[in-house]
Amino acid sequence: ARTTTLNEELGQIEYIFSDKTGTLTQNIMTFNKCSIQGNLYGYVMDEAGNEIQDPEKMKEIEFEEKDDDFTWYDQKLLDEIKKGDKDVHNFFTLLALCHTVMPEEKDGKIIYQAQSPDENALVSAARTFGFVFVNRTQSTITVRLQNKEETYDLLNILDFDNDRKRMSVIVKKGGKIILFCKGADSKIKERLDPSEKDIMAETDEHLNKFATDGLRTLCLAYKELNDGDYNKWAEKLNKANTSMEKREEKVNETYEEIEKNLKLIGATAIEDKLQDGVPQCIERLARAGIKIWVLTGDKVETAYNIGLSCRLITNDMEIYIIEEDSETAVEKKLLEIRNEMMKKIEQLFGVKIEDKKKRLDWKDWGIDVMKFDQHRKATDNNNSNGNNQRPNGHTAATTDSGTHDREQFEGFGLLITGQALAFALSDKLKMKLLELGTMCKAVICCRVTPLQKAQVVELVMQNEKKITLAIGDGANDVSMIQKAHIGVGISGQEGRQAVLASDYSFGQFRYLERLLLVHGRWSYLRISKFLRYFFYKNFAFTLCHFWFGFFSGFSAQTLYDPFFVATYNVFFSSLPVLALGVFDQDVSADHSMSKPPLYTPGQNNEFFNKKIFAESVIHGILTSCIIFFVPYLSVSNSTRPGGMTQADLQSFGFMVATIMVIVVNLENALETWYWTGLYHFVLWGTIVVHFLFHFVLYSTIIYQIFKTNYGYVGVAQSVLSTGNFWFTLFLTCTILLLPVFCREFFRMRFMPNKTDRARLNQKFRTEEKAAFVAHIQQKLRQSKRSIRSGYAFSQQQGWGPLITSGRMQSKSATHARQQQQPTQNNN
Repeated sequence: ARTTTLNEELGQIEYIFSDKTGTLTQNIMTFNKCSIQGNLYGYVMDEAGNEIQDPEKMKEIEFEEKDDDFTWYDQKLLDEIKKGDKDVHNFFTLLALCHTVMPEEKDGKIIYQAQSPDENALVSAARTFGFVFVNRTQSTITVRLQNKEETYDLLNILDFDNDRKRMSVIVKKGGKIILFCKGADSKIKERLDPSEKDIMAETDEHLNKFATDGLRTLCLAYKELNDGDYNKWAEKLNKANTSMEKREEKVNETYEEIEKNLKLIGATAIEDKLQDGVPQCIERLARAGIKIWVLTGDKVETAYNIGLSCRLITNDMEIYIIEEDSETAVEKKLLEIRNEMMKKIEQLFGVKIEDKKKRLDWKDWGIDVMKFDQHRKATDNNNSNGNNQRPNGHTAATTDSGTHDREQFEGFGLLITGQALAFALSDKLKMKLLELGTMCKAVICCRVTPLQKAQVVELVMQNEKKITLAIGDGANDVSMIQKAHIGVGISGQEGRQAVLASDYSFGQFRYLERLLLVHGRWSYLRISKFLRYFFYKNFAFTLCHFWFGFFSGFSAQTLYDPFFVATYNVFFSSLPVLALGVFDQDVSADHSMSKPPLYTPGQNNEFFNKKIFAESVIHGILTSCIIFFVPYLSVSNSTRPGGMTQADLQSFGFMVATIMVIVVNLENALETWYWTGLYHFVLWGTIVVHFLFHFVLYSTIIYQIFKTNYGYVGVAQSVLSTGNFWFTLFLTCTILLLPVFCREFFRMRFMPNKTDRARLNQKFRTEEKAAFVAHIQQKLRQSKRSIRSGYAFSQQQGWGPLITSGRMQSKSATHARQQQQPTQNNN
């Protein structure tokens, strides 16, 4: 925890904005599939031509040198390499040359240091297949291609950034100048030569297949340059680099000029597996009423599959996709989706939306988004007749048992691309986007930039007035983390920028579940109780002075001993409420996790609001009245056993103070749900300390030591020795505490809330069997899907300028090359 002021807000989260790569996934990339000139590699087929998906039925190919996580089963690719296929050679040559990886010698082996895990995976894969990146200098790249070491002159690195979403290198070998480029499919496709249309169509099919499998995709292309054209371009690039105005824009424009009419080589597919426990975590957070928006750099198909894999979206959801590329088209699509939503709601829930222009909101129709089936069941039962007529006029099919065979519906989901999001976030359309987003259970924004992530968070924060949380692991998530109410950083593969910018940090996404559903909910519960009790006890204490003013002529005479006034909040009413505020819990951590709906009171401010504040104030006022007037009436006409009156100021003040301490601490005990040994100690210890403190303070010993004329000497012994005091104490406690006890007793029995039911279930375990059966049924309904992920570059600027400037140098790998004999796998 990097802050101590936001704990209670953890129990009030309504929106979570999450990165995908490294947050939902492990950010440990492995080369998995590839497409080279229309040929697909990485899929193993059986004799009937069907894909074999079970790894146990496939034989893993052994390589001389490979990473621990790398596995490959497709023999076809190795056969093509042995044949010397030119396209395959170009494919792996590009992977070995087009990157900003730095090699380092360690224990006689070359270790790659890459800016992003994607680049490391691609360069390592090329090494495994015999195309080894060996070393680089400021102006050269040394590679070992098929047991033959070659050195390429490095002319330029056209580095990656968030807008370009691609990188290129220009190298020279044997008088030939070649530009190698790799990047997002949408960017490469725009820059291909028209003659590549057919091969791109084939590769597109492969890219869609990769995305459906949840893999991170990347396209590769190249272009041969002649000396004259290159020299003219290099001169223009030099002018752009030395320009004093708009340097970056001019450099990017120059890059655009050379990255045209490219020849497509193929595409890569990298696997990034989901972290452990992510699907279960997201499912529970959704059941807690928290809406999750995933902001990712992947393409729509990949994002959709990831949403299914982590149970963010389901097949029973109504999914809408926005990927238009103009403001007019986006506006039209938003309106179309809105109309479809209204039509669907009217059809399924039997409601009539009178005002079509009013903002859509489930609460306006009394529909709980967590209980769609209950609302639809009631609607069907109330509106069906002998002909099984649906509210929308269609005839409902019935099973043999007579029940309605209704379409499954689990809410709406929305997918929007970064290109469409740029228009949707404009002042004209942003409220329309927000309206649709808030109607959905899940929103996925694809191909988004770091700035767009922050803009989405800001849109929800400013207009919804809800508590938001952003979670991410990389530098591209920092703006989003800083913008949200609560920022969570994950310590991952991409440095500590996100952690340093966050309020809380941990190692895996699944820990967010415990942070919110357990610690966040407990913190909100505790601070709410603390505040209620704090106002109550201080109103009860202070207003006794006010009532006394009527009997002292408003002379400012204090009712209590000045020492009691100074120590009441410090010693006699602080420790029990602090113990409550630190340790109290309504149900155990396991029950908090297994019953996510218990989280919703925090979202609705049910435990502390204006009404509860007013109740605390009124309770304090009534308590002060009883504590003052019951003792006043009991001592006003009473006498001590010796015949002296009890109605002196000191005796009356001590009596009121003692009753005050006992009543407010017992009231605290009634507020506490979780009794521990420590709480027993501070509760009863506080009351005992009150008596001991006043016995000592009011004793003759203090008088003899300090020789002061202290009017309270002997008061404690005198008051506590009378039956009148003890009867008054019992009567006051009964009047004040018995109604509170009875109210809670009857409320828990006849009007229990979610917490009361959960506490009874925890005690008697009445719902365990039903929960077990429901869990089994849910597992049977779920479809089996591959848990994988999709591709995106690192969101930081690359290392290109550092390499070409000579400021970043790799450690010499000469010794490693001498010791490491070139080998090639022969399977």
